[in-house]
Amino acid sequence: MEPAAASPSASADGGAFLEFVDYAISVLTSSSGGDGDESPPGAGPAPARPPWGWTVAQVLKSCRAYSSGVTAAILLSDLFQSWTEQRKYLTAKKKVEVTSLLNTRSKRRRLPSTITIDSIHEKNFLSPKSVLEAIVIDVFALPGTNIYMLTLGDMWSTSTIDLYLHRRYYSYIGQHCILKKGREVVLTGCCLRTAVEGYGRARILPTEYMVILLDEDQDEDAMLLAAQFCTYSFSSMKQEEGGNDVVYSFYARIEKIESLEPFRCTERKQIVLVDSDGEKINFILWGEQISLANLFSVGSMLALDSPFVASSEESQELCLEYGSATQVYLVPIAQQEEKVLHTPTQVRSQGPRLSCVPIDNMASQVTLPRDLHGSVDFSKYPFRSYVSDLHGKMVGVSLFGTVTSVCKVSASGATFYLEIEDVTGVALTKLNFIGHWSLGRVGVGHMVYISGLTCTLNKTNILEVSWREKETGSLFVNLSFLPALLNSTCLHTLSLLSDLPHSANRTHICRVRLDHIDCNSLKLPLFHNLCGHVVNEQPDGLYCSFCEVACQNGCTHGFQLHLTIADDSEKVFAWCLGQTAVEFLQISPDEYMELPEDDQAMYLFTLQNESFTVAIANTSKRVDKYAENDKALPAWEITRAQKCE
Repeated sequence: MEPAAASPSASADGGAFLEFVDYAISVLTSSSGGDGDESPPGAGPAPARPPWGWTVAQVLKSCRAYSSGVTAAILLSDLFQSWTEQRKYLTAKKKVEVTSLLNTRSKRRRLPSTITIDSIHEKNFLSPKSVLEAIVIDVFALPGTNIYMLTLGDMWSTSTIDLYLHRRYYSYIGQHCILKKGREVVLTGCCLRTAVEGYGRARILPTEYMVILLDEDQDEDAMLLAAQFCTYSFSSMKQEEGGNDVVYSFYARIEKIESLEPFRCTERKQIVLVDSDGEKINFILWGEQISLANLFSVGSMLALDSPFVASSEESQELCLEYGSATQVYLVPIAQQEEKVLHTPTQVRSQGPRLSCVPIDNMASQVTLPRDLHGSVDFSKYPFRSYVSDLHGKMVGVSLFGTVTSVCKVSASGATFYLEIEDVTGVALTKLNFIGHWSLGRVGVGHMVYISGLTCTLNKTNILEVSWREKETGSLFVNLSFLPALLNSTCLHTLSLLSDLPHSANRTHICRVRLDHIDCNSLKLPLFHNLCGHVVNEQPDGLYCSFCEVACQNGCTHGFQLHLTIADDSEKVFAWCLGQTAVEFLQISPDEYMELPEDDQAMYLFTLQNESFTVAIANTSKRVDKYAENDKALPAWEITRAQKCE
């Protein structure tokens, strides 16, 4: 099974990789039937054509899982399984009674990491990181005990599942009667008690990370919010300075959800809350509590009962924490949508179409969700986005292209600028990291995929593109360093060295022999482990000019190698670093240094005419200063190499 002919733009900058993505999308679209199913209320858009960015991310996920290489059959199998899970709720023949319970509710966006109850039963597995968006079907106590159970259903499944209720929620059943039939809940941090030897059925063990959803349009919920959460504001709490001697309840909008730097090896997340007076305060989650953030969405209203009042570790300002007595309610924001027209570039680059789908029937627009600030979410956009398509008020954007420059914004902080180029233009992207650079070595000419981009217009109406590490939907993959690419014939087409100058804006895969190498072309500098760049020795110690930090620790000796490679068509002078150089030399830096000088020269001579499969990128546009004697580096960098057996 081979990909059909791909669009010219895919072939121009992404080669066989993007051709396969287009082909896979056409196969999945065919398997979906293109029947125009409508998504149920609250599910968000679920087109028959899979999102382009989702497909790329799934292919890259499989490539990482099978680093020795993948076949078209493996990739299509993984894609089909994942896509079936995505669409399963559309094809269910029978729904549990939750549909009638929700028919008057506002449409809201499905949370990331949400799984269905049907999938739990099918896989007999439930990850603690997964999210369940469920509706209470029944509340009951186990006979002869005071253990409460909830029977849960969801709008995408035909089955239900029972949950052992955590005791911190028992008061919701008796005194307040909030947890009852028809109540929506979201929960995470769950573990599954599987059926034993065919006896009984799977049940979910208690979790303390459950949030009850309220609806301001329902009288009893509106009364609860008015009676319990309108007494205190953030400013009144700060003025009283009552600390935890006063039981506070707050009602505020979620303005931002962000990760914080770990504190003494403990992970943290911060939810920025804004009350009706415009006063802000941070709600901090620690350790396992950070999974709660997966249940929240920006713009929703959070009702906090009995939060723990603390002082921020950084600023000593008052903040709120999730204490043992804290109860959380959520009023989800209703999802707004916008129709987006396909651009001419996207229409031309749709890739192979099914012969059974007339061109006239292809949709000219797609409906996408909007966030609180009116930005359109492109994470489920069915076509590739190009640099020329970027404009203000876009979030969840994916780009595929070649790096033309990368540098740090300033000596302090952890923000970098990265320029990414595709066939339509160049986008300057601001990369924001929580602590330090974490993407490994990224250099000019490398072919990358980045998702989770946000596009805004600044005060002077200039487009700004930004990316935040570890945010939902954020992904960065350097395909030039992807090990599976060398051995996956469905994702590359072998190039001749003579072809390189004619298509210099992507990473090529070539079969070559080592033509020349000598001791003068080999150096052993120190490399910074975080970024992979050469470390400079200065009077006051070691300094990484890429990260712009002193790095006395976290450095390793490695090879910096210049070499000549050849095939039947051409010879090319190239360079490589680190592990790629080790693949060529077939010896570690320490082992090489132990050899006498004469033996080093003899050893290098014996390597000539060895055959390799290599990934090679054009770095001629390089203007950085992060490699030793950078101006002397050849135009072509070998990013991956593997000896041919």
